[in-house]
Amino acid sequence: MEQLTPRQIVHELDKYIIGQADAKRAVAIALRNRWRRQQLQPELREEVAPKNIIMIGPTGVGKTEIARRLARLTRSPFTKVEASKFTEIGYVGRDVESMIRDLTELSRNMVRQEMIEAVEPDAIRRAEERLLDMLLPPTPKSPPQQTGVGLDPPAEQGPSSTRDKVRRLLKEGHLDEREVEIEVTETQSPFVQALAGSGMEDMEHQIKEMLSGFMPQRKKARRVTVAEARDILIQEEADKLIDMDKVTRQAVERVEQAGIIFLDEIDKIAGREGTYGGPDVSREGVQRDLLPIVEGTTVMTKYGPVKTDHILFIAAGAFHSAKPSDLLPELQGRFPIRVELESLHKAEFIRILTEPANALTKQYVALMGTEGVRATITEDAVEEIASMAELVNTRTENIGARRLHTIMERLFEEISFEAPERRGEEILIDAPYVRKKLEAIIKDEDLSRYIL
Repeated sequence: MEQLTPRQIVHELDKYIIGQADAKRAVAIALRNRWRRQQLQPELREEVAPKNIIMIGPTGVGKTEIARRLARLTRSPFTKVEASKFTEIGYVGRDVESMIRDLTELSRNMVRQEMIEAVEPDAIRRAEERLLDMLLPPTPKSPPQQTGVGLDPPAEQGPSSTRDKVRRLLKEGHLDEREVEIEVTETQSPFVQALAGSGMEDMEHQIKEMLSGFMPQRKKARRVTVAEARDILIQEEADKLIDMDKVTRQAVERVEQAGIIFLDEIDKIAGREGTYGGPDVSREGVQRDLLPIVEGTTVMTKYGPVKTDHILFIAAGAFHSAKPSDLLPELQGRFPIRVELESLHKAEFIRILTEPANALTKQYVALMGTEGVRATITEDAVEEIASMAELVNTRTENIGARRLHTIMERLFEEISFEAPERRGEEILIDAPYVRKKLEAIIKDEDLSRYIL
């Protein structure tokens, strides 16, 4: 984080997201403030609250992508939550805390994977030795040989050189298809399996955790190929080499200090009682349940208590029929930064199709390249696609850059289907080709509503 200045953060986001400079600057500053807070004295550090953000803009303009890329850039635990789901039948207030539990679980998986990567060389070596033990039958111990005058010493040999030869064959992959028998630990009991399909995932996990402390682990013999056994044994050895208590401690700390929660559709809970023609307690109730978590509280998880005081919350919504001021005043105060994202038009669509590292045109050309088909998309084709996306967004629902996905998929449908039979061909996609494939659909407004 010390090297990631706000300008550099914006530069990294520019590689994947076109435009929206205000939103990028806001999240870059919020992220840098986290590092600044860590440099303060402990007494003052605890007093500095995160600068939570509300992004205002229609769907498909990059709100979620900005938050997701930001988390990936800093390797921060990240989860996206639809705020409107908490208004559904069956949810109660404490379910809002599930976002913290989910974030902690993701963080633990991230830390565990990082530690596994650190010990992977040792785990591979240990797994290799176990595989060699399975592939080589044990050699009987021979009685000690006497040496004396006139007797040749025993030849240096046998089991060690054989083991080295098998090790070399194993590393070169010559034994991958041979079968071996290994013992694996059964992960859950039949009783827990019976519960698994009944929509009781949390209870299932709690019962597994509880039973694991009382019931002995059961081993089951399986015949697998050497290649499969290698992966299983590497995982087992890696689990033995890492300290799970340390994983849990680091995961909780990472959530508390670097966690990011993206609260989407927050405008759907912005109504208050009476706003929608009658009491609508669920919306205001969800806001009141969210408030302590955003404000800072302690949530109990299966990995221990997690403090939410310094988690960064990024809320987002279209705010067509509601305004940020319709939120509870206490909740508004916890989102001091408001940024408005701009709608996308033809010029932005052209840039989205060509500039980002993961641009759609680059993706489709690469996908066809796997079949040996060389597709070329010309500049006038890109302009035509952008024009059509803007037109359809204007006539029907404006779904922003997501419209490009539907148009590109329709444009490449025939090529994708026939690609295996067209290996070695060169296909030119220009403006006339785009019009030929899409013009009829664009002209028929009713048809375009269903297809594009």
